[in-house]
Amino acid sequence: MMYLRVFLTCVLILLVTAGFSKTIANTVSGEPQEDSLSEQNLRRAMDVTDRTIAAHFSGNDMKMARYYNPYNEIRSDETGSIWMYTSAVEAVNAILHALKAHHENGNPALYNEHFKRYAKLLQELYENANFYLGTFELTSYTQTREWTVYGVHRGTSKGSAKVAGIENVYDDQMWLIRELLESYKLTENPEFLEKAEYLTGYVLDGWDCTREANGKETGGITWGPGYVTKHSCSNGPMVSPLVWLHELYKNKNDEIEYRFIDATDRETRKTMQVKKSDFYLNFAKKIYHWQKKHLLRTDGVYDDMLGGCTPDKPQTETVDGKIYRKGIVCTDRVGPAITYNSGTMLSGAADLYRATGNDKYLDDATQLSDASFSFFATPATDMPGYYTFDTSGFRNWFNGVLMRGYVDIFPFYKGVADYIDSFQRNLDYGYGHFLHDGFLPSDLLNGWDSDEAKNTTEAMFSFAFAAEYAVLARYELEKTE
Repeated sequence: MMYLRVFLTCVLILLVTAGFSKTIANTVSGEPQEDSLSEQNLRRAMDVTDRTIAAHFSGNDMKMARYYNPYNEIRSDETGSIWMYTSAVEAVNAILHALKAHHENGNPALYNEHFKRYAKLLQELYENANFYLGTFELTSYTQTREWTVYGVHRGTSKGSAKVAGIENVYDDQMWLIRELLESYKLTENPEFLEKAEYLTGYVLDGWDCTREANGKETGGITWGPGYVTKHSCSNGPMVSPLVWLHELYKNKNDEIEYRFIDATDRETRKTMQVKKSDFYLNFAKKIYHWQKKHLLRTDGVYDDMLGGCTPDKPQTETVDGKIYRKGIVCTDRVGPAITYNSGTMLSGAADLYRATGNDKYLDDATQLSDASFSFFATPATDMPGYYTFDTSGFRNWFNGVLMRGYVDIFPFYKGVADYIDSFQRNLDYGYGHFLHDGFLPSDLLNGWDSDEAKNTTEAMFSFAFAAEYAVLARYELEKTE
């Protein structure tokens, strides 16, 4: 009997040191907790997403209420913008990616049970995003043409949204491009790639290709066609999708029309056919270096925008009898620094390094990783080992973009492991202490307001938490590869 006990003890020690664990009772919820942290993260991502869809969406047209209070079950009349709506797509994509990662790592059960369901939900989300679509004519720096793009606000029917002037912004298209490409890679549905490339064409049409006196492009993309300010959020988010497009066409001969202005006379509009792979990578580099040059601060993080612009509102000029948009020169760098503006550039640097092997991008990413965590993360008061991030305004979603940046650079810079872990710890603390009817509070470490009427949640925050959990599920699987 004594030998049997010794043998069983040794077996137990071997199992623990090998990383195995039995299912244990969750002391907070009383529900079974999975042995794998990755699987636990994924299940939580699915649970939060399912509950948020059920609470915030209504009707077959999937109209999304911006707010919902899980304490009094009141759904707001205010409808979410296309940006907010896209956060649902982001969460579903992240779940699909994590499910696929589990399947590839020898755990097909979750994939077999859930992948088709979420793929169907993804398709429905895209179909009903068409309520935000509208069509207008735009005069840009090189052409005048009609575009069908996503407006800020939802229309009353598909394709009826207002999109002219300030009714659409370039960054909204960028977040959708990112998700459309992710969806294409996950499902191989060619419609997603086609839409992503169309919207990419629209966004790059907003690149200020007018020439300075030295013949160089002015550069930068304004917040939208109805604006003159050039923002981090209307440039940085486009870098990674352009690298992904480059990679999709890297070994193909597909071509695209490149529109630009002659560098010598600085007026003549020209076009030429170029390989898509080169076109997309060159634009990724141009946008990345423009933002780094103009918006990187001395403390190593990115400011919000360039203001002090001339002209101070969109204007046109006539060249050779044709009307074009005037170039815009902005001189004032304006803050504050916000997490997502550093996060998109961190992901962009990681992707550019993977695509080019150029060490300058790795150096940039390493410095930005450390600088951003130092700037944005604050040790939590009376909670050793925890860090707080500003959650005012839309920062809960912004913070998720920064976490994604850390995950993207991790394969090349393991120093971000602790930064990523801070998000895991905060999510788990909020989930373990404050989960209410499937919802997490905006402040994961301090919980809900004592006045239950004040506990309204933003749909996009719930989807942001779900997306973070799903990204962390994949990260846990892949970090040791």
